[in-house]
Amino acid sequence: MEQVGAKTLLASLGLMLVTLLWGLSFAVVKNSLDLVPPVYMMAFRFSIASLALLLVFPKKLSAITKETLKKGFVLGIFLALGYALQTIGVVYTSAGKNAFITTTYVIFVPFIYWFFTKRNPGFFSIIPAFVGLLGIALLSLQDDLSVNKGDILTLLCGISYAFHMVFIALFTKDDDPILLNIVQIFFVTVFSWLLAPFYDGAFPLLAIQDPATIWSMLFLGIFCTMLAFFLQTLCQKFVPPGTASLIMSLEAVFGVFFAWLILGEILSLRMAFGALLVFVAILLSQKKTFSKT
Repeated sequence: MEQVGAKTLLASLGLMLVTLLWGLSFAVVKNSLDLVPPVYMMAFRFSIASLALLLVFPKKLSAITKETLKKGFVLGIFLALGYALQTIGVVYTSAGKNAFITTTYVIFVPFIYWFFTKRNPGFFSIIPAFVGLLGIALLSLQDDLSVNKGDILTLLCGISYAFHMVFIALFTKDDDPILLNIVQIFFVTVFSWLLAPFYDGAFPLLAIQDPATIWSMLFLGIFCTMLAFFLQTLCQKFVPPGTASLIMSLEAVFGVFFAWLILGEILSLRMAFGALLVFVAILLSQKKTFSKT
């Protein structure tokens, strides 16, 4: 039992590193949007991640089976759909509301997992989820609470991410997380390049001529995509999905912190209290995540 607990703790720390990288990516992305449209940025970062995975794990490719391809395709669909809906949604709503509504996956994950596994979410799964959601609301929402098309698209994004997290938890029980990660990132790359010309228009030639943008894309592709999703698929094997979704919501906390540190954005007392609530929710979720039916 102690060994299992140690693995869960290390995996939880690994997921926190993932959220730190994704939180940092907000500032990097914001600095690059002038030259790289959002869906092309998604295509660039996942292409770089795909190439990096091929270089790091070349011998793994021969172990990919039809079953791995099927599961990786499912993961890729929900991951690509989530990224696309989030990217398009932010055009029609504020960045704060976009961040908040995206992280509603902390509410959906326990119930989606319940649907597929018939394991009832217990008190220590539901309560932390709502505490975390309140914290994210304080962290992200502004005075404007009206609902628009962007909010609806972003809500669908949150649902898509929730399905992605649940399927990772289910698939990594029997499949190699590295292989699943390679396949899902490959499919997201394909989906991104298919969508980019329709949504963003012409290929951004200026982007590949600017050294700073190239370095930003390399950082996003290698660290925030290849490494981050490798850690997510690996670590979620040892962390219950409800707890994992709460840990992943730290992305909003780190995003605000790095926006303050790098971009000089305002960090208010309310936002700091919201970040504290997210941490409290994660600590609560460590007590017990699911009760047996």
